[in-house]
Amino acid sequence: MTCPIGTAPPMADRPAHGADPAAALLERVLAKNGTEIAKIFFRDLILNIPIGIYVAEQAGAQRVAINLELFLKPRAGDHGDDIANVFDYDQVRTRIMDLAGDTRLNLQESLVDRIADLCLGFDEVCAVRVASEKLDVYEDCAGVGYEVVRIKR
Repeated sequence: MTCPIGTAPPMADRPAHGADPAAALLERVLAKNGTEIAKIFFRDLILNIPIGIYVAEQAGAQRVAINLELFLKPRAGDHGDDIANVFDYDQVRTRIMDLAGDTRLNLQESLVDRIADLCLGFDEVCAVRVASEKLDVYEDCAGVGYEVVRIKR
């Protein structure tokens, strides 16, 4: 089954600025094509990873929150309440944890790109939104992050 994504709607049809306009836009594009919108999400998956370009950051690991949404291709039939008939998200978490422990990264952009590539590598996934957020960068800010939305073509 192919990924049911068409072209983006005109600017007038795009969502207003909000908490997650990229994902809202993606959902609207999917809905306009008359397909089911199914997604799996991870909210605030906290990793302690070696990341950063500054000397102070290179001394150890930093807390980074990962948020992601996996937009799935429509299922061929009913799931029948059987894990064998749905996308098992445990494999995503395991692979993200492995990826996070593999190597030191300089940039959140690199981390997000790797996670997006990993997620789009699953046949069932047709689009992904991935965000990373360093939680302890500034005292006066809950987090500083980077986000990307990718569609499998």
